Formats: sequence, C-alpha cells, structure tokens
Amino acid sequence: MITHPTPAELGYRMPAEWAPHRGTWLSWPHKEASWPGKFGPIPALFASMVRALADREEVHVNVAGPAMGADVRVLLSNDRADTGNVFFHHHPTNDAWCRDHGPIFVERGADGGREQAIVDWRFNAWGGKYPPYDLDDVVPTRIGAELGLPVFHPGIVMEGGSIDVNGRGTLLTTEACLLNPNRNPDLDRAGIERHLRAYLGVTKILWLGDGIAGDDTDGHVDDITRFVDERTVVTAVEPDPADENYEPLLENLERLRGMTDQDGQLLHVVPLPMPRALTHEGQRLPASYANFYIANGLVLVPFYDPPRDEEACAILRDLFPGREIVGLDCTDLVWGLGAFHCVTQQWPA
Repeated sequence: MITHPTPAELGYRMPAEWAPHRGTWLSWPHKEASWPGKFGPIPALFASMVRALADREEVHVNVAGPAMGADVRVLLSNDRADTGNVFFHHHPTNDAWCRDHGPIFVERGADGGREQAIVDWRFNAWGGKYPPYDLDDVVPTRIGAELGLPVFHPGIVMEGGSIDVNGRGTLLTTEACLLNPNRNPDLDRAGIERHLRAYLGVTKILWLGDGIAGDDTDGHVDDITRFVDERTVVTAVEPDPADENYEPLLENLERLRGMTDQDGQLLHVVPLPMPRALTHEGQRLPASYANFYIANGLVLVPFYDPPRDEEACAILRDLFPGREIVGLDCTDLVWGLGAFHCVTQQWPA
C-alpha cells in the first residue's frame, strides 16, 4: 500500500549513477558459502576495488563491528588502499551484495541546496533463496538513522540491481525479475509501476524480458542493459547462436530499438559483447560486462575473457570519454554470481 505523501510528491527522485558521488557503499564479504571453495581471493579483490575508488570518492564499508573493521583496515593498509577516504560503519550484514540490500538514495532541490532521503525496499534474498537475510533487510534504515536522513518504506520487495535509471525520469527493468511471484505476488505490472513512480520519481518505465543464464536473481537488469547517459544504453549481446543467451538477449535488443525515453525520444542503443561462456564446477556463471560500476572519474569493469575484455573496454571508453576505464579480473568474484555493480551502491554528492 502506497502511503502519502510519497517521495515523488515531495519532489524526490533517484539520480543517475553517473551523477557526482559523495561516495560508494560496500558490505564487506564474510559469507564463505557465497563463494564455496573460492572465498580466499575475494577480500583482496574488494581491497583492489576500494583502492581504485578511494582516490576518487569516499568509500563507506558496512562491517559487523569493531573487530571486523580492524581486520579489514589491516587488509586495506597492506594493499595500500587505506587512503583516509575509507569509512567503516557497524552495520552487520548477511552477505556482501550491497547493490540489492543497500540504501537507495533519492534527492530533491538544486545544487547547493540538495536534500537526500533513503528508500528502504523490503529485501527477501531474491525470492527467499538464501536465508537468513534479516540483517541485510534493515541495512538502509540503519544507515538512514546514522546519517539522520528520512527513510521511506514502500513495503514491497525490490533490489537495486533490478532497476537502472537515467536520472531524467526513465527506468529500465525486466519482466523476469519484477513480475516473478517470489517477489510481490499480490502486485501486477501496474501495481509495481505505481510503486516505482511514487518512490523513485520516475515517469517512464521500460520493460525488458529475460536475464542471462546463471543469474540467480531471476534476471536483474544490471547484468544486461545499462544507461550510460540520458538517452544511451548499452545492452549485452551474445554473438554465438548456439549459446543459451543468444535468443533472450536478441529479444531485449529488439525491444530496446523501439523504446523511447520520458520525452518520447528513441533510445540510442549500443551493443556490448558478452564474454565467452564461463563455468565453474559445471555451473554457468552470470559473467557480463554490463555489470560495470560508474564512479567519479572512472568506470570499474569486470574482466573475464582477455580478447573480449578489451573489446568491451573500447566500447565503454568511447561512451565515457571523461572517465578512466579500470578493469579487474572477476572470474573469482562471479563465482558468487555477481560482479562490481552487484557489490556497490552509489551515494550521490
């Protein structure tokens, strides 16, 4: 049930990811079961990510408490990543996927007079797949209390990786995820759209179909299609007709070519190659270059496949001329079924 006044009625909206950041939020990895047999390299990869980000913006890290924070600080120091721009917050979590359980920031007002608030969607670990998730579910409200920001509670299940916005009123999502009965079985498409408009301040909602193979989130849009500016999207395409991703990604591409933004202008659609199929212990992994993260002055790109890594970087370099493209090997990280976008959440400036 939508309660009034809503954030949209109060003038709040969700900014685009490329808008200036105050910082990036992370939840430090500690659940070894998320990377069975491969957890060892994960903290070091997070440290490399922090090192890349902390030169450009603040990095805010959720940890279970002082002891965990001290251990992480030692690791960052050993990696030369503790630059004084890293801040620890004692918000215990069940897992590390901050994109989905972290705070969604909305804002109102002009430069110099901006006000922020947090939207705290319900979180049920992607349809109840990975209990417990009680700690993750309350992270946005805990952060709101710490920062002294208003917190809105839509009362429905939603994950940050299931949506992408252009900051001007248009939102991308997928039918496979948001219409899945394991999220909000009492809501139809129109009901979900009402909540997105009310709590994120969007006016145009674009629906894609299915996500990629191996994605346990039921088709998050941040693995397939992303805004890179107000009218341009990159969308993952699979060149091999025999690959199981070929047909669903082609269908999404065809849908996008007929879609318009909030002003009725056709989107500019740029295909982004998929890496070659990546598997581990017989399991197809959701490796995708679309899971990049846009920060101040840089774009963090997951690497999986050297020849195609460079092809993807060249495309993104053209689309982000003012930002450095930084690629890091994510073949271990994606064994947890996510990459850079999945573990980050932007805090607008």
